[in-house]
Amino acid sequence: MTSAGGIKRTARRLIGALVAVGLAWLVVLPLWPGTSDSMLFTMTLMFTSIGVAINWNLTGGFTGYIDFGHAVWFGLGAYTTAIMMSLQSNGLGIGWPPVPAIALGVVVAGATAALIGRATMRLKGPYFSVAMLATFVAMREIVRIWGGLTGGGVGLTLPPYLNRSLFYFVELALVVALAVFVWWLRRTRVGTALVAIREDEVGAEMRGIATTRLKVATFSFAGASTGLFGGLWAFQNTFVDPDIAFTEVRTLDAIMGTMLGGIGTVAGPIVGSAVLYWLREVLWANLLDLHLIAQGVLLIVIVLFMPRGLVGWFDRRGVAVTDLWHRWSRAGREVERSDADKPAEDRP
Repeated sequence: MTSAGGIKRTARRLIGALVAVGLAWLVVLPLWPGTSDSMLFTMTLMFTSIGVAINWNLTGGFTGYIDFGHAVWFGLGAYTTAIMMSLQSNGLGIGWPPVPAIALGVVVAGATAALIGRATMRLKGPYFSVAMLATFVAMREIVRIWGGLTGGGVGLTLPPYLNRSLFYFVELALVVALAVFVWWLRRTRVGTALVAIREDEVGAEMRGIATTRLKVATFSFAGASTGLFGGLWAFQNTFVDPDIAFTEVRTLDAIMGTMLGGIGTVAGPIVGSAVLYWLREVLWANLLDLHLIAQGVLLIVIVLFMPRGLVGWFDRRGVAVTDLWHRWSRAGREVERSDADKPAEDRP
């Protein structure tokens, strides 16, 4: 009888081969004749959504702290980058180059996440979620009111740089690196401790895990990484204002994409955010007035019938299909052996 370990190894090899083929296709896509700049721009926005969802999953999926204000780190990274880069175009002559401006955005987002995390991650359940939502709303209003620095409701314009291929490759590399890091983290003692916090935080503390320190460190990393994607988005978009940099939809997309793919898994945010992004494009093109309703119905279906998301659903069925394939292969080998044992005149 085929062991469960052998079935899982075969399934992993199959998944690894599919991932390798998919990555190869993504690398070749910008070099393919006929690939337009608009296609690269669309794909880059999809990578941005995936990156934000992966970071949300570190807090919401691994530690179990559902963050309704995650987009605040994206907005901080975007606005810090925009402020530093737009100084040149505003005539002050001291505008920063893109790389240090984006790096400063990462630092600001990460440091702010550390400060806010120290205060909010002592809260439990819905109290943390509401506190983060309030933080998001407050930060957006601060940006809107502080017009002398942020441009207020008018926003800021960045110097244009429209090399779509560069943005595409940079964000693809960041998503791959982030996914590999999360995959590695999940297999370390730190990843195990994060899951222990999600399952039973009091029990984790009793076992000697420094839960507050670990939660804040994870929260800060997720904030800094999300700020990186925000800075790249601002640089590519060449314009920011409070309504597009600080938008609730970005947080909702991260939550929905992660739930669709599989909350608390490594591949869930990647698969779910990609599917959700293209599903929204199709719904927007065909159901302009009803696309939000369709998305809500989809989320209800996922919660009711696929609570583990697409990754959990395919995991169960993938193992089942692989097991069936092993059985067929074993049955075929047994038939061949039985034929070989027969006398020559009895063989078919």
